[in-house]
Amino acid sequence: MKTSKQISQWRIVAASVSGTSHAKNQQLCQDAHHWQLLANNVLVIAAADGAGSAKLGKVGSMIAVETAIEHLSLQEMTSDTLTNDDFLPNLLTSAMLVARQAIEAEAEACNHQPHDLATTLILMIATPEIVAVAQIGDGLAVAKNSMGDLIALTIPNNGEYINETTFLTSPQGLETAQIKLWREEILNVGVLTDGLQMLALNMVVGDGGSVTAVPYKPFFIPLFEFVANAEDKILAKEQLHRFLSSQRITQRTDDDLTLVLAAFSSC
Repeated sequence: MKTSKQISQWRIVAASVSGTSHAKNQQLCQDAHHWQLLANNVLVIAAADGAGSAKLGKVGSMIAVETAIEHLSLQEMTSDTLTNDDFLPNLLTSAMLVARQAIEAEAEACNHQPHDLATTLILMIATPEIVAVAQIGDGLAVAKNSMGDLIALTIPNNGEYINETTFLTSPQGLETAQIKLWREEILNVGVLTDGLQMLALNMVVGDGGSVTAVPYKPFFIPLFEFVANAEDKILAKEQLHRFLSSQRITQRTDDDLTLVLAAFSSC
């Protein structure tokens, strides 16, 4: 009797939905996301949140994610290059630079200033053994290891005042980027924009009174189980969209929402 050979691969479910405040004002969702599965189970993810105060924030976020993923997809990521601790951080930095340059070129072509297309940007490169992230602005990137532990790869980068953040187009935007490389057996990764970060983070007070933001397990674990069992991609995307639009979420945040979930499993 022949047995079917199990194939290990990533399962990905992602959605961006308009926040209730934008829907009431008949505004477009300013968030954007893009991902691509490359050879050798290399997964690249981008998520961006166009500034609500920017005239063309939606355009900026779309250009950022599409340009960055295109750049990453054209790079040769082999088992040899992935062993180099400098390779992925440098690659992510170059992708952010290319995304910024694309936004600046669009602004010039449309007779606008780059800040009119202001956007945050989170980029992730993940394999079953390593994950690297670069982030400018707020939002969050998380991974779950084989022991079930959640690792905050990045945390929201807010400014001095609440709701203030740094953008890819900010003068010192690239210099403020959080960059993290994590080598461990990875089962799940997740990327989200700031509309969800208050639901996804738990603030823990340390012995010295310091406050640390850690991923909130009751939020992430069910979602990671959901994507691991998502066999129908279209149905799973619809279910995630309904979840993000549900009263359970919208009664706690009125901002645009983006959530990208991935699970590495045999299927």
